[in-house]
Amino acid sequence: MRKKILLIEDDQIVRDNTAEILQLANYEVLTAENGKTGLEKAKVFNPDLIICDILMPELDGYGVMQIAMRNKDLQRIPIIFMSAKTKHEDIRKGMDLGASDYITKPFEESELLSAVATRLKRKAIMDGGLNDNVIKERKWRIEDIEEAFAHKERFEYRPGATIYCEGNVGNHVFYITRGEVKTYKVNEDGKELITELFSDKSFFGFTSFLAHKPYSENAEAIQPTEILKLEKLELLSLIKSNPQLGLNFIDLLSNDLDTVKEHLMHLAYDSVRKKTADAILQLTPESAKERVVRISRSDLASMIGIAKETLTRTLTDFKEEKLIRTNRNTIQVLNTKKLGNIH
Repeated sequence: MRKKILLIEDDQIVRDNTAEILQLANYEVLTAENGKTGLEKAKVFNPDLIICDILMPELDGYGVMQIAMRNKDLQRIPIIFMSAKTKHEDIRKGMDLGASDYITKPFEESELLSAVATRLKRKAIMDGGLNDNVIKERKWRIEDIEEAFAHKERFEYRPGATIYCEGNVGNHVFYITRGEVKTYKVNEDGKELITELFSDKSFFGFTSFLAHKPYSENAEAIQPTEILKLEKLELLSLIKSNPQLGLNFIDLLSNDLDTVKEHLMHLAYDSVRKKTADAILQLTPESAKERVVRISRSDLASMIGIAKETLTRTLTDFKEEKLIRTNRNTIQVLNTKKLGNIH
């Protein structure tokens, strides 16, 4: 059976030419001249893939993506954005919203057909529950995620780069292969509060995983970071075929909830000294020979929920007590036991 593709493009010449290329490749193609019409046709046509321009009248491509992700009948359909917009932030915005790929115009026929074939193949794998005997029969663990998704692209982020913003509707769960990420919220006064820090081999972005809701916080790379973006349906398919992995994720989410509750208790009742000491110990890598924390003073203050000036005074006290040694954006723990006994 021929695969069905919905092409949403407001430029008639581009629309007709692209449709012809796809038809010659033996795809069944339906076209729409704007996002609003495209969504209406998608509900009836039930395409295997949507190719959508970004700049359109009535409803742009970002709007199409957001509405499709909220519709249970459309959210499983991969979407490839097609646009003359080539700025990095435009591409990043589309991918953060959940787009499967991004093609810039003008494009080569081979580039279009390659992207289409790749996305359709991935959809077939997900619809079949990752229909691979090795994946089905093996008892996967959280630690095996990189191996299970070895075929997926890794995304690189520089320090300070935004991974997603509060309010974005996400289609991914994120796994850090290396690096460090902070999630944070900003209050009405513009003050940033770090909600969590994540390092190597950590998941984040679960806010919109179980219930299809927008992200409730912002996420930003702190160090040079490499991330695996796992599509929700892809991850759910793996969990479905490996019940033990599902139990692992339940444990992971439960531990995250306990961590958040404990963090709130510390913010509410602990002294500034204890909050600072606990935060430093929490961030200290256990396996490293030199117990060094790499974090900016503003980020550490935000995580603890105190003013940067207050943090600076507290760190100075710790230095005088020979509990730590500081150097710009690093803190070296000299006496773990005494730091842990601070009240």
